[in-house]
Parts: sequence; structure tokens; C-alpha cells
Amino acid sequence: GDWDFWADWKDRRLWVTVTPIVLVTFPAAVQFFLWERFRQPWGATLCVLALLLGEWVNRYFNFWGWTYFPVNFVFPAILVPGAILLDTFLMLSGSYLFIAIVGGMGWGLIFYPGNWPIIAPLHVPVEYNGMLMSIADIQGYNYVRTGTPEYIRMVEKGTLRTFGKDVAP
Repeated sequence: GDWDFWADWKDRRLWVTVTPIVLVTFPAAVQFFLWERFRQPWGATLCVLALLLGEWVNRYFNFWGWTYFPVNFVFPAILVPGAILLDTFLMLSGSYLFIAIVGGMGWGLIFYPGNWPIIAPLHVPVEYNGMLMSIADIQGYNYVRTGTPEYIRMVEKGTLRTFGKDVAP
């Protein structure tokens, strides 16, 4: 969804929770198939690498090829560390219950730290026209997209980040 497309929407609350929950189903299904049929413990990694390749092709042709939107503003999430964890837990335990509980938790917990090297430069605070903003916020305001109403976008209010009506200190 939009939380994984746009760099200025990769926030600390919703992107971190929505994206791993939605994306764990496909690697889990491929992992189950390859483990049951062939006893190969690399199904999640294979699925994530194929998804990542498809995402980069999509981002390049659709965002740069059609609209000339900078590719470094629309990079996909890095899912490889979580997939490696899922496959490692399956290889060590062989238990679907263990994978569902511990592997799923590991997938969700490693998601943000695995993406932090790419996200960190976008959270640098800067002063822009007298307002304190992050680099990602400036990108969002300078490269305006259609179909993105301002009441949905994340807005800075003092030191509290707000999204819609929810406030997080």
C-alpha cells in the first residue's frame, strides 16, 4: 500500500505495524510448499527475493518511467532479514507451530531494524521555511502526488507527530 510506496509515509507507527503483518503471508505460504514437497528450508527467502525483484521493476518503470518520480523516494521495504529468520527457524525446528509463534514474532521485530539504515537519513530534522520538518516530509511536500489528500498525510504539530486524530509523543 501507500505506506510501502512513498518514503515520506514510512513513518514510525503505521508502516512498521501494517507492512510486516500484510507481507508475512506470501513467504509463509511458499515456505510451507517448499518444505512439505521438497524439504527445502529457503522458501521464505526465495519468495522475498522474487517479491523484491518485482517491486524494483515496478518502482522503476511505473514511478520513474511514467512520471519521473525519483526512485530513491519510492524504495520498497527490505524483507530479507525477516525471511532469513523464518527459514532459519524452520530449518532448526521443523515445527509449524514454532514458526508461527517465534518466526512470526522474529519477522515483525526485525522489520524496522532491517530497514533502519535506509530510513535513518529520511528522519533527519531540518528547518524548512521556518518549520521543523524531516527530510521525508520535505520530499512529500516538494513532490506532490495526486490522490494524496493532505488530511490523510502525516502533519507535524510542535513536538507531537499526528496522523489523522491520533497523537503519539
